[in-house]
Amino acid sequence: MKTNAVRLLDTLGIAYELRAYEVDPEDLRAGTVAEKIGLPVEQVWKTLVCRGDRTGVLMAVLAGNEELDLKALARATGDRKVDTVSLKEVQPLTGYVRGGVTAIGGKKDYFVVVDETIELHDVVSVSAGMRGLQILLAPTDYVRVVKGTLAPIARSV
Repeated sequence: MKTNAVRLLDTLGIAYELRAYEVDPEDLRAGTVAEKIGLPVEQVWKTLVCRGDRTGVLMAVLAGNEELDLKALARATGDRKVDTVSLKEVQPLTGYVRGGVTAIGGKKDYFVVVDETIELHDVVSVSAGMRGLQILLAPTDYVRVVKGTLAPIARSV
């Protein structure tokens, strides 16, 4: 399957692997995706859509076993306050549905902050832009493609 994210990686000549899995719309947790694609949950990264009072809409990317620290994200972006956007805003802003959001090849290039622990892995998995399909790639390639800023934005759950 060729999503916009996959097409963009092809255009840029970035090496990746696709892994498809069966989706349970009632369980879109990263831990469930990790089990289905055979990776540890800390290598399956999720993308959250947020809004800062100064930055506007942005994306926060962190490991599936972590929780977003909104104060740390605000520090990283120079915002006084950051919140996640409501679920009903996600698709209009990104073009992606919940469980399929990715910072690669979206409707618009938003500011992207990636938790700095991404560098601890050889390979990470991110959504390919639809539920049921993940892209596995090198963290350095991912950060470069999304023009991500590395910062400590996650905390253990």
